[in-house]
Amino acid sequence: GDIYNTDGTPFLGDPRYVLRRALQTAQEMGYTFKVGPEAEFFLFHTAPDGSATTLTHDKAGYFDLSPVDLGENARREMILTLEKFGFEIEASHHEVAPGQHEIDFKYADALDIADKIITFKMVVRTVAQNHGLHATFMAKPIYGKAGNGMHMNQSLFQGEDNIFWDEEKPNQLSENALYYIGGLLKHAKAITAITNPTVNSYKRLVPGYEAPVYIAWSTQNRSPLVRIPAKRGTSTRIELRSPDPTCNPYLALAVVLMAGLDGIKNKIEPPEPCDCNIYTMTKAEREARDIKTLPSTLDEALQALVADEVVKKTLGPHVLSRYLDAKQQEWKEYMTKVHQWEIDKYLTVY
Repeated sequence: GDIYNTDGTPFLGDPRYVLRRALQTAQEMGYTFKVGPEAEFFLFHTAPDGSATTLTHDKAGYFDLSPVDLGENARREMILTLEKFGFEIEASHHEVAPGQHEIDFKYADALDIADKIITFKMVVRTVAQNHGLHATFMAKPIYGKAGNGMHMNQSLFQGEDNIFWDEEKPNQLSENALYYIGGLLKHAKAITAITNPTVNSYKRLVPGYEAPVYIAWSTQNRSPLVRIPAKRGTSTRIELRSPDPTCNPYLALAVVLMAGLDGIKNKIEPPEPCDCNIYTMTKAEREARDIKTLPSTLDEALQALVADEVVKKTLGPHVLSRYLDAKQQEWKEYMTKVHQWEIDKYLTVY
């Protein structure tokens, strides 16, 4: 729902209003913003007292089916429940890590999708609990295993026409699609403060686990930040691979959209696509292609946010100041705590 002041005006701190403002900007340019999210989650055992653990309920891997995938019954009930809420489920499968799952639902207008993400998380956690499991959308709950992402497939439409598609252009991508990619890449570091909002988010954004680290784009592989899936026509879309499902979907979609629109407004040309595996490139090879990296910590991402006028304006001063306050406190608390790794590493050595 929307939040209003007592005089009937929209409350500036309402994340849904932040997205509404961004969508209004798109509408004024003649566009509607369509999004298809891919939210991942883990299913863990609960302890006898009902508290959450990080013990996985299965030993399955990517796309494994029963009887190896013991979460299939829970996942089936999640799908049936979501369908009762009006979701159109497109795919459901086991993900890379043991205990990790993904349920994808059909793309739609951005505001509807943001609402659905909130409902989706509530349904998944409730159904899991009914099966004696704990569902978590935490970005990186287990060291050494893949983390939870929420890839965002995006497209802009004018009426029934997908403006990212142009069959006469290279890769059948329109000029506006390239400018949109240019905007995403330009503002990627600041966007990350919103799409990856926790200290733990940056434990996922490391090389070797499919999550993107490098600010680049490709039509042929999954290592860059932005990937262009193979489908064309009305299905032409731009996939942003960095977000994780701990983000506020209203704020995340708003900043992503406004970054892309800034690319279109200012005709921001993206670099050449990087169609080789960036993870196998040397540092010198990446530097030669001017491939930069996403922030490696929440603190670094917040600094990028403060320096980016487009993303700050999208949030508005009210949300910006309170978001920064909350996240800077979170970072300070993390930095001043003594963690188990430090005890294990240093206590007996020094």
